[in-house]
Amino acid sequence: MSDHDLKLVAEKRTQFGKGAARKIRRDHKIPAVMYGHGAEPVHITLPGHDTMMALKTANALLTIVVDGDEQLALAKDVQRDPIKPVIEHVDLVIVRKGEKVTVDVPVHLEGEAAPETVVTLDAQTLQLEVEATHIPENLVVSVEGLEAGTQIKASDVELPRGAALVVDEETLVVNVTQQISQEELESELAEAEEEAGIEREESEEAAEGGESAESAEAAEGESAEA
Repeated sequence: MSDHDLKLVAEKRTQFGKGAARKIRRDHKIPAVMYGHGAEPVHITLPGHDTMMALKTANALLTIVVDGDEQLALAKDVQRDPIKPVIEHVDLVIVRKGEKVTVDVPVHLEGEAAPETVVTLDAQTLQLEVEATHIPENLVVSVEGLEAGTQIKASDVELPRGAALVVDEETLVVNVTQQISQEELESELAEAEEEAGIEREESEEAAEGGESAESAEAAEGESAEA
């Protein structure tokens, strides 16, 4: 469960724009904005390393300290650099103790299904409504000994106390299917290759037909000129 020991000391921002944001990042800090509960948005700067470490946990509940005042917040949107391991900007939404929030919680599989089966995790996360101070890090789903044909839906997943599903109860979370044998796999590949070969032959014939038609047209053109 999340608790609020993830404390980040922030500074208020007075300069804005791309140039100011670049300077903040050069100083190994992260520009952010904090809003919610009818309060005016507060533009702040977060400590780079500590923030990156805190946000490694999904739905981490943060205590943001600004000018000595503490505020509980959740990271609503984290913009990351597409190449470098750098956070470019964070949107923080203010929360209160006891308040319910809607979050996407990762699904974690445990155990081994029956032999010769394939386990597919169809829903990587499930959207839940939970207390802001009791957000689970993940939802554990056991696939131990499950046979082919077994399906686990959202309604089958054990939720922490006080949590409620936001997604449809019929949402498929885990699907256990029969593993395809080597013979079946080779047979399917051979069929696919055969079909592809037929398609290639047809396209080659069509191309040849097109070329001969073009040649005939060209020949007609030449005889007309003569």
